Amino acid sequence: MLRIWAGKLPLLLAVITLGGGCQSQNKVSFDGDRAYQYLLTQCDFGPRHPGSDGHQKMLEFLKSELEKHSDKVKLQNFKAENPASSDSLNLTNVLVSFYPEMERRVLLCAHWDTRPWADRDSDSSKHNLPIIGANDGASGVAVLLHLAELIARHKPQYGVDLVFFDGEDLGQEGRPETYALGSQYFAKASTGYRPEFAILLDMVGDKDLKIYPEEYSARYAPHTVGLIWSKAKELKLDCLVDSVGPAVYDDHVPLLQAGIPCANLIDFVYPYWHTTRDTPDKCSARSLENVGRLVAALLYD
Repeated sequence: MLRIWAGKLPLLLAVITLGGGCQSQNKVSFDGDRAYQYLLTQCDFGPRHPGSDGHQKMLEFLKSELEKHSDKVKLQNFKAENPASSDSLNLTNVLVSFYPEMERRVLLCAHWDTRPWADRDSDSSKHNLPIIGANDGASGVAVLLHLAELIARHKPQYGVDLVFFDGEDLGQEGRPETYALGSQYFAKASTGYRPEFAILLDMVGDKDLKIYPEEYSARYAPHTVGLIWSKAKELKLDCLVDSVGPAVYDDHVPLLQAGIPCANLIDFVYPYWHTTRDTPDKCSARSLENVGRLVAALLYD
């Protein structure tokens, strides 16, 4: 993803100033330890940038894991240009639908690839090394994989579509169109798809989790943002902060452009972003659990 602008935008949300830590309670039990194990499994594959061994292993794992919970798993294969070399890349979005007979639908998504270059590492000799992407890549996927287990066992009030985007993190600074390649492809291929709301999970595993309403989300999907922050207030989640953060070009932007009301849940204040230090020890089961509980509450309450 690419941070665009750090300006502020007025937002009509209740101020969340509740104490007691970032903890939540709802009827479906989301297990942060289970999600954290999913995070570790992904990182054990190594870097997962397109063309790598880890990328292929991760694709096979995603497909096999999701097929345990749904017979509606689809691989959306497409080609894209590598912005760094102009070579053609084979990329794959992974789609899964739960309760396809239900008309009211919700989209949950995350990117499963990792960045091929640690271009923000403090050690310039590491700038061409691929990253592990524990937070930037594995965290959102970990939450969705555990949610898939829960959704398969407990029917929510909506039909749920999960999309795992490929090619999000191939972008180059100053060229936002080179990011979010999987989301761009999905949006173009999904004409007429209109879920009631959509949520993108990206970088949600940080131990010191603070999520601000992302500016594009607040501007173009205010109803979705309002639903999320209202539920966070109800659950006494003080890790969601009522002050609009920077605009971030991420997988939600092509969805917004296609008319899908998607909000990006992202903690962008993360010093290990796009570095070799984005490793599992920087993430926590507690952060994953509270994001998972929040999303589950939106599906079930």
